[in-house]
Amino acid sequence: MRMIELAFSGQLWLDMFASLRRVLIGFLFGSLIAVPVGFLMGWYRIARAVIDPWIQFFRVIPPLAIIPLAIVTLGIDEKPKIFVIFLAAFLSSVVATYQGVISVDRTFINAARVLGANDRVIFARVIIPASTPFILVGFRIGLGSAWATVVAAELIAAQSGLGFRMQQAQLYYDLPTIFVSLIAIGILGLIMDRIVVRAEQRLTHWQERVYHD
Repeated sequence: MRMIELAFSGQLWLDMFASLRRVLIGFLFGSLIAVPVGFLMGWYRIARAVIDPWIQFFRVIPPLAIIPLAIVTLGIDEKPKIFVIFLAAFLSSVVATYQGVISVDRTFINAARVLGANDRVIFARVIIPASTPFILVGFRIGLGSAWATVVAAELIAAQSGLGFRMQQAQLYYDLPTIFVSLIAIGILGLIMDRIVVRAEQRLTHWQERVYHD
């Protein structure tokens, strides 16, 4: 079986590690920057007026379309790959965070003000908890975008990674290797998604949920 052969040779683990490393770095940086930017956009109108047009501008440009530009400007090493992953994760998370802030029920904010809470307390005790479900949904979408982007980036310019392995297998019509790479991507993506879902369950346990049989 091809998966067993690649696993015992160590090639599968090296490719998985290379792709996972790129995804984690780009996703973490993109998400960490997106959350405060999203809060600023949702909380301050001036910030929204300045930042939102740029966000919308880059949203309509697929991150995959930026790969050639990133390679030309940043070279062919890890920087362009991580940058496009960062951009994909950032755009997903910043929009979700912004939507979470503006979706907070004004009744909660007004009630907090009546009780004497200042802006800092309202932000920490009302806005952040109420926005958390939106932020985590943005993380899940960002993860999917990150994996799609890293595979495309590795197809264009890489010396390792699951996308690179699929490209090499394509040249030799090596379907088993292509399927193994696809399965590895699916497993890694699923594991990361389940981690975010578990975090969502822990952080939003107070939220009412509706389940259908």
